[in-house]
Amino acid sequence: MSLYWRIFLLNASVLIVAVLLLLGPVTVSTPVLLGEAIVLVAGLVAMLLANAFLLRLGLAPLQRLTRAMRTADLLRPGRRAAVTGRGELADLTRTFNTMLDRLEAERTTSTARVLSAQEEERRRIAQELHDEVGQTLTAVLLQLKHAADHAPEELRTELHQAQETTRTSLDEIRRIARRLRPGVLEELGLHSALRSLASEFSTPRLTVRAHIESGLPRLDHATELVLYRVAQEGLTNTARHAGATRVDLRLRRLPRGGVGLLVKDDGRGIGRAPDGAGLSGMRERALLIGAELTIRGGEEGGTEVHLSTPSAKATP
Repeated sequence: MSLYWRIFLLNASVLIVAVLLLLGPVTVSTPVLLGEAIVLVAGLVAMLLANAFLLRLGLAPLQRLTRAMRTADLLRPGRRAAVTGRGELADLTRTFNTMLDRLEAERTTSTARVLSAQEEERRRIAQELHDEVGQTLTAVLLQLKHAADHAPEELRTELHQAQETTRTSLDEIRRIARRLRPGVLEELGLHSALRSLASEFSTPRLTVRAHIESGLPRLDHATELVLYRVAQEGLTNTARHAGATRVDLRLRRLPRGGVGLLVKDDGRGIGRAPDGAGLSGMRERALLIGAELTIRGGEEGGTEVHLSTPSAKATP
């Protein structure tokens, strides 16, 4: 039934009941008596309440559609408004669900292109840092060493300090290049890459422990890259914002198939903080491989990042 006829019949039913009451037990005299006026006012209030109640029932599908529109989130796909009955409201709900399907598909495609271009740009920048800046700093370091060997005694201390500064800068450049392009992931695989990541983030004030379960299924390159980037972003957020002293990085086989990644810290927790660029990027990467990402507070405090890959992404 269309929305027009739905509202028309609801109002018509209330008016018909009122007319039948006037033709039946309810009568009005001239002039109107007090008792009759009370009956008319009471009848009017009853009609208004009945009309409001029936309209609420009739427009309930529209309210459900409004809630679905308000809570729709392309980073949390799969939520759809329930389609009930036939008519304009059912057609509108189906159209909205179809629009969500198209938007989610287009977002997944565009996100894949953006992240692919981002990875390519990271690879290019890392290569330039390694080949250009790294080699330049290495040459400067060798020149400083040669100069320190032949310099007067009063200049050697300053030249040695310049050497240490250059060496520190060279190590920082190499560290940035490794984060931009995880060469260990391509060369040695996900297990070694995650252990290297844990070692890289470990400091005297932050202990990162990697627990990699043996006998994990073989994963394709895209899934391994998503797992690595989510672990990297989780550890980065912990090191920068959580104020944690311990982080557990776990990779294990899931009971229903697939692989599960867990990054758990003992920091201050995420609370109700809105998703920033880092968390949104993690959700977008998870959508690329159809994985499920959950970010929540731990039972004993801190923050837990769970990433579960579907079984179709794991091949024994």
